[in-house]
Amino acid sequence: MFRTITFALAGLAAVTAAGAQSYRMQPAISVPGDGGWDYATVDPLARKLYVAHNDAVAVVDLATMRAATPLGPVAHSHAVVPLATRELAVTSGGDDSVRFFDPARGTQSASVAVDRKPDAAIVDRGTGHLLTMNAAAGTVAEIDVTAHRVMRTIRVKPGLEYPAIRGRTLYINNEDANEIEVVDLAQGTIGKPIALPGCEGPTGLGLDAPHARLVSACGNGVAAVVDLATGRLAQRVPIGRGPDAVMIDARRKVALIPAGQDGTLDVLDLSAARVTPKAKIKTAPGARTGAVDPVTGMVYLPTATLVASQGKRPGAAPGTFHILVLKPN
Repeated sequence: MFRTITFALAGLAAVTAAGAQSYRMQPAISVPGDGGWDYATVDPLARKLYVAHNDAVAVVDLATMRAATPLGPVAHSHAVVPLATRELAVTSGGDDSVRFFDPARGTQSASVAVDRKPDAAIVDRGTGHLLTMNAAAGTVAEIDVTAHRVMRTIRVKPGLEYPAIRGRTLYINNEDANEIEVVDLAQGTIGKPIALPGCEGPTGLGLDAPHARLVSACGNGVAAVVDLATGRLAQRVPIGRGPDAVMIDARRKVALIPAGQDGTLDVLDLSAARVTPKAKIKTAPGARTGAVDPVTGMVYLPTATLVASQGKRPGAAPGTFHILVLKPN
C-alpha cells in the first residue's frame, strides 16, 4: 500500500548496546533544491560536504553547518569526488559524462564523455586517476584528472555499483549479479568474481583495511563481509533494509550503514576478527546514503520528506531536502 511518509526530528536519539559507540542527533541542515539524491562525500581539507542532488551538487560549509551555493548544472548527478587538483569530479548519469568543477569559482572546468550511466566513482591512489563505474554499460573508465582524458576503458559486467580499492585490485559491487567483481588495475583484466550468497542487490561497499575485508550493504537487510585473504564470504550481519552506502570510520573502527527503507543507521564494530553490531540508530525514511568526516567522526545523511503516489516510487516533497547530522559521543 502506498502512503505519505513523514517524520519529525524531535526526540531522535541513538539506540545503542552497552558500551557501544553512540551517536547523538544534531540539528538538521536545510538545503535548497528539490529532487532525488545519491552519494555524499566529505572533503576534510576544504571542510565541505558535497551531495549529488538531482541536477546539481549540494554544498554544505562544515565550519558554519549551513548550505552554500550549489554547483552545476549536472544531468542527474550520482557521485562527487574531491581531487588532488582541487577540482571536483561529478558523474553525470543523464548524459554519460564526468563533469569537472572548480569549487572555488563555482564553475565547470571540463567535461569528459564515458560509457552509459556513470554512477559511483573513486580515485585510484596509485595513479591519481579517477575510476568511474558505468553501470548500464558494465565498464570502468579510467580518467586522467589533470588532462581530463579517458586513458582506458575496462569491460566488466552491467550492474556495477560502489567500488573499493586494495593495492592494485579494484572491487565492485554488482547489484544485478549479487557478487563483487574483481579487476586487476595493473593489467586491466577481470578476475573471478566473489559470490555473495544470501545478499540481494549489493550497493554500498567499504574496505576495512586493517583486517583485509570488504563490507557490502545488501538490499535485503544484511551486510556481507568478505575475507580478501580467501576471496570468500565470511559473514552475514543483520542491518536495516534499503541501504545504499557503507561508510568506514577507520579512526573509530566502525562501519556505518544507513538504511533508507527502515530509517535506521547500523553501526558495526570492526575492531575484532569478526564484525559485530554495535548500535542501531533511528534516522528517517529515505536516509540511505551519507558521508562520515574522517577527522571528527560526524555523520551526514541526506534525506527529505518522502511522498508516495499510486504506481510511483516515493519522491521528495518540494522544499524538504536536508541533511541529518549525527555526532559521536
